[in-house]
Amino acid sequence: MTSNEIDIHKELKKYFGFNQFKGLQEQVIRSILAKQNTFVIMPTGGGKSLCYQLPALVQEGTAIVVSPLIALMKNQVDAIRSLSSENGIAHVLNSSLTKTEINQVKKDITSGLTKLLYVAPESLTKEEYVSFLQKGTISFVAIDEAHCISEWGHDFRPEYRNLRHIIRQLGDVPIIGLTATATPKVQEDILKNLDMPNAKTFKASFNRPNLYYEVRTKTKNIESDIIRFIKQNKGKSGIIYCLSRKKVEAIAEVLQVNGISAVPYHAGLDAKTRAKHQDMFLMEDVEVVVATIAFGMGIDKPDVRFVIHHDIPKSLESYYQETGRAGRDGGEGYCLAYYSYKDVEKLEKFMSGKPVAEQEIGFALLQEVVAYAETSISRRKFLLHYFGEEFDSETGEGADMDDNVRNPKAKKEAKDEVVKLLKVVRDTKHLYKAKEIIFTLIGRVNAVIKAHKTDAHDFFGAGADMEERHWMALIRQVLVDGLLSKDIETYGILKVTDKGLDFIQHPTSFMMSEDHEYNETEDETIVTAAKSSGTADEALMAMLRDLRKKVAKKLGVPPFVVFQDPSLEDMALKYPISLEELGNIHGVGEGKAKKYGKEFVELISRYVEDNDIVRPDDLVVKSTGANSANKLYIIQNIDRKLSLQDIASAKGMNMDALIKEMEQIVYSGTKLNIKYWIDDLLDDEQQEEIHEYFMESETDRIEEALKEFDGEYDIDELRLMRIKFISEVAN
Repeated sequence: MTSNEIDIHKELKKYFGFNQFKGLQEQVIRSILAKQNTFVIMPTGGGKSLCYQLPALVQEGTAIVVSPLIALMKNQVDAIRSLSSENGIAHVLNSSLTKTEINQVKKDITSGLTKLLYVAPESLTKEEYVSFLQKGTISFVAIDEAHCISEWGHDFRPEYRNLRHIIRQLGDVPIIGLTATATPKVQEDILKNLDMPNAKTFKASFNRPNLYYEVRTKTKNIESDIIRFIKQNKGKSGIIYCLSRKKVEAIAEVLQVNGISAVPYHAGLDAKTRAKHQDMFLMEDVEVVVATIAFGMGIDKPDVRFVIHHDIPKSLESYYQETGRAGRDGGEGYCLAYYSYKDVEKLEKFMSGKPVAEQEIGFALLQEVVAYAETSISRRKFLLHYFGEEFDSETGEGADMDDNVRNPKAKKEAKDEVVKLLKVVRDTKHLYKAKEIIFTLIGRVNAVIKAHKTDAHDFFGAGADMEERHWMALIRQVLVDGLLSKDIETYGILKVTDKGLDFIQHPTSFMMSEDHEYNETEDETIVTAAKSSGTADEALMAMLRDLRKKVAKKLGVPPFVVFQDPSLEDMALKYPISLEELGNIHGVGEGKAKKYGKEFVELISRYVEDNDIVRPDDLVVKSTGANSANKLYIIQNIDRKLSLQDIASAKGMNMDALIKEMEQIVYSGTKLNIKYWIDDLLDDEQQEEIHEYFMESETDRIEEALKEFDGEYDIDELRLMRIKFISEVAN
């Protein structure tokens, strides 16, 4: 049956139940049915898989789909099987199958039942599979995630390099390459490596007009900021991406403790847990999934409303793909990334062990991410330029959907500086990357500049009146404007374009804005209420001290037994006005809040009202006490009167660390009865003596106690006695 005889609209309705195709789907399908090599570049959520699924279902023979992700293959096979009464219509062929299952797959292919065969690239290198497939009828080979072929792609897989050679062995079959993200350089690489320069290329627009892009400084209050953001978007689904498994676990726990339903997802969890967490997110049993990039590949949840990057990703392709999981239904999608140059330096450190060529690529890709984060021009325009697409930031769809456009920085005329910059790139003979161009402009010498004797030219230092970051910002804007181009093959060497040469001859107005300066010490206004400096409210502090004295006197205990100083300082910073909020204050905990808290929150509440204090938005972030599991273990085993040494070694701690944990437990209001242990160390009289000391002392500082007893007791004995004292007297 030729492509003309197949009514693809009818088939679309029959198999998928849709009445019409989306975007470029119809053209792509016609190209595949006409047996042409085809290359499809379509953003995540654009309906890529249907482009090869439909032609496979309506043609004779089996289509081979190469995909790097086993989980993704499984999802797709299940989806295809649900369209047909025959289970054999689609199969997976990979290392996870048993001998019996492999025989079933072969049988279904031979009988012509199987229309789609999903394989991992590694499986295709197996001699037995290749010789088996040579005997059958292959309709075409589709290579999904084709960017994996290119070292410049964000997910390079060496085994993809071999695909062309294997496909040749299968005979003259058409090849379909598909990718959701590819810069011009990666596209060229894919066509070259699959040896299909004549392929018909279909490229959908990468603009997702419904997504809003924002970058914030990553301060030490990032957790509070994320919690506030999620609480403002209550009831909406979101994904938080972190670079490490450890961070995923920690953030998921902080969210749970703060009343947000969240689950972690990373490759270190067992398959069952991963599947369960993914399902909980899909079925909306949880609002948020905190994940490494292992998550979301092939997850088709249309109504993800926000994607947060806790850590900046390694490349703009990754960033684009991950943010692309938001708003697939065309509804709202908020993409928030936290940026700090420290994170970038961390990523650079990770790369330092890799081969030099790989390092160079990694650095080049990372610098693009830095440029995106620091730029003050339209983020959408910047992103689309990276993917080789022009965008009019005045009239384009979604033009006002980012923080830079909504809060523009002041612009200034930079026509003469642009000419200066372009001339330096031209006159240094297109040898340099941005760094050396900037050094040349500001007159700084390094080994590369010395080697090319650039410092001997009269243009050396021509831009010394401007700072390095000013020139960097200008280079970024001139690149996006197309006056300069960056040669990616050579890791980012700058060249003047024809448009740039023309600008040198006939300069016109060029309005530039400075890059953002992301200063991690800025704590923005996240946790500090009335005081933006992050220091406690002195007037309130004095009132709290007085109240503590009064309460301690009434109870006949030293003031530090009620609350320690750091706790009072935290209260004067966060203004807790309920017992629940007080329980989140540093060193307080639920038990202590219940026992002593009532008068304190009443005082703070009055103070807040009388002085019109703006409290931090409901923000007293509960810490997970990342050691809550340890805490439970310690309490239970002290109840069982286990030796402290055994408890410490079971948790891989030394005695000092265990005592620290115990101190935290009792200071936040929980009783620990360690009399059984102390009885072995000190007799009754000694215990009595230390107890008396703490009862009458102004302070619970161990240094003071050591001075007082002048060597009679060692530091551990005094610390353990202090734990016993606080436990009995305060809790």
